Formats: sequence, structure tokens, C-alpha cells
Amino acid sequence: MTEPRSEFLRAAAARGYLYQCTDLEGLDALAVRGPIVAYIGYDCTAPSLHAGSLVSIMLLRWLQRTGHKPIVLMGGGTTKVGDPSGKDETRKLLGEDDIARNMAGIKAVFSRYLEFGDGPVDAIMVDNDEWLDRLNYIAFLRDYGRHFSVNRMLGLDAVKLRLEREQPLSFLEFSYMMLQAYDFVELHRRYRCVLQMGGSDQWGNIVNGVDLARRVDGATLYGLTTPLITTASKAKMGKTAQGAVWLDAEMLSAYDFWQYWRNTEDADVGRYLRLFTELPLDEIERLERLEGSEVNEAKKVLADAATALCHGAEAAREAAETARRTFEEGAYGGSLPVIEVPRRELESGVAAFEMFRRAGLCATGAEARRLIRSGGGRLNGARIDLETRLVTVADLKPDGVIKLSAGRKRHALVRAV
Repeated sequence: MTEPRSEFLRAAAARGYLYQCTDLEGLDALAVRGPIVAYIGYDCTAPSLHAGSLVSIMLLRWLQRTGHKPIVLMGGGTTKVGDPSGKDETRKLLGEDDIARNMAGIKAVFSRYLEFGDGPVDAIMVDNDEWLDRLNYIAFLRDYGRHFSVNRMLGLDAVKLRLEREQPLSFLEFSYMMLQAYDFVELHRRYRCVLQMGGSDQWGNIVNGVDLARRVDGATLYGLTTPLITTASKAKMGKTAQGAVWLDAEMLSAYDFWQYWRNTEDADVGRYLRLFTELPLDEIERLERLEGSEVNEAKKVLADAATALCHGAEAAREAAETARRTFEEGAYGGSLPVIEVPRRELESGVAAFEMFRRAGLCATGAEARRLIRSGGGRLNGARIDLETRLVTVADLKPDGVIKLSAGRKRHALVRAV
């Protein structure tokens, strides 16, 4: 296909969001004629989304920026079942209260990226529990289940992966793809939604929805997926040695979020600028031509822009200033993560490896021990030679804090209370 005519698909193609589409020419023609309604679903499996979800979130943002209406579908119903896509084993089933708490945390993320309201292209947020919880099992099987081929379902990647690895796949999970397909039908009926988008692992589920709508309603719907994003070194994007890069500042500070993007591999800078910022493409092309130490300036631009979108411009400025003071001036800065430790504990002393674990610089005590033994742990700028070395009140600096460093780029402060 030649370059898309619609502004949305041109932007999606130029920035690297397009991977598969059920009918790209048909979708392009529809998007040219006027606003379309599109959705992406998010199950409530954690109290926040992480950076791995940013591709889909940014795609919804571009959809709205180019004059179309996004639907954010909360999976209050499908979370009760569990999506087997991309998983080797059954997801842990969550209770109603856990799902509600997770949904509340996830909802907060989208207000930073989308404009919600009652206008023709304002985003809306809906919960599929509204219709899934009311389904009559026998009626659903009779009216919709007969349109699904088990032969075809067995051929989907999510199912094949489990079967090939001889991992159990419950009928509950097997039913997930039917419910996701029905979501698309329901959203089309309620909101005239014509496009479902998602990651490449959702392709089979999306195609099922397109096919089901055609069979039961005679509707022409479309599906579009984004590529799986990995780093240049083939690591999963949005993960670090310390865990997920959460989008909620309560789970990961704006400073640590900024640092994640600042530490992007050189080969990924241009691609990430296209995907995770709104910088003009000609400016991105200029930045990705930088070489040597100058590429660090492009990484700072990436970190500033990505953090401003997620946490606000002021948080991005504070994080950048903290990084500058920490690394260029040797000062502490104002946005480093801070943990509070009872003064009485510091009077008796806390083992250095334990303090690193508490500060979130290492996920476990064993990891902290390895870090210190390898020479990567520092206290107030000085290398720690023994992982059991006690951190005490004697280590408090005049401003009342202790600075812990894991390598050169990750830091935290300890304050006695």
C-alpha cells in the first residue's frame, strides 16, 4: 500500500506503531471520511500500568490528536477470567476488591494522556463488566459460541504456546478469546466502535472480534496491532533489574522514571523518540544523527518528553535538575527517592545490603549482597567493601540524610525519623 491518506494512519506508520491490520486500505478510507471510534482494552491485573503499555496508550493519544474518538476499555469482567496471551501459566485469579483497586489505579494514568468528555472526539472509559457480568451462559453459547471454531482457536499462538510446552490451559482461559471478541461486538453496538487496537500478541483475539461482528451483525470492523517492543539488546521493554517501570508515581518516582529513559541504549533512542514522545519527526531525525557523547543529549530530550507526558512538565524539570546536580555537581538534588528509617534502628545499625533492599535499589537482599561484593554499592559516595557493614547515625550527613548509590546512575536517600 502507498502512504496512507488519513492523518492517523500516516502518523502511526511514520512513528512505528503499525504491525498488522485486517484491512489497511479499508480502514484508511474510513478514517479519511470522518471521525472513527477505536478502542484498546486493559485488564486490571496490577494497581498500575507500566511502560510496556505506553505504546498502546500513545497510539490512543495519536488517534485523538488526529481527530478520532478513543475508548479505553477497562477489563473488569475479563480480568476475572485471565488472558492467556503471552503467558506460560495460568494467571492468578483476583477477587472483586482487588480488581476494583487495580482499576482505580489504572484509570488515573489515562487522564494524563487523553482528553475525556462528551464531545465527538473526547475519550470515554467503559468497563466490560457492565455486559459480561449479565451474560446468560446458555444463551451466550447458543447465540455466539456457535460462531467460534475450536480448530481455529487451537491454532492461535496463545493456545499453541501452552500446548507445545505442555503447560495446562484451563477452559476458563480458553473462553477468554470469546469474551474479548464479544466486547468488540458490544462496543460497536453501543458506541459505533469500528476499530480494535492492541499489541501483536492480541492479533488472534482481535481477528475473532472482527469475524464475530461480521457473522452476527453483518458489520465491517477492523483490527490493528502494534509491534512487540524490545530493546536493542533484545530485553523486554518496560522492565529493569529492579522490576517494572510503573506509570504511577506512588509505585515508581518521577525521578526513577526519568532515569529509565535517560539510560536508553544508544541504538534505541530514535525509535523511542518516535514512539514515546510527540517531537516532530525532523527534530527526531536530527537527534538520532548525534554520535559519541552527544547522544546523551538526545537521551535527555527523550527522558524530559516522556516524563512530562506521564508525570507533568514540572516533575520532568525536577527530575532533570536532580540528575544534573547529582551527576554533574555531586549534590543530592531534590527528587531522589527517600526512605525513612527509625533513628533507633540507625543507632544500633542496619546492614548495608538490607538498606539497599529497603531503598528499592535492589529487589532482594541477595541481589544487594552481589551488588556490594562487585563494588557497585556506595554510601555517601564512598565504596562499600563489606555487604554486612552497618549503616548508622554516624553516616548521617549535616543535612540529615545518607546517600546510597547502586552504580553511577541509581541513587536513594535515607532519612532518620
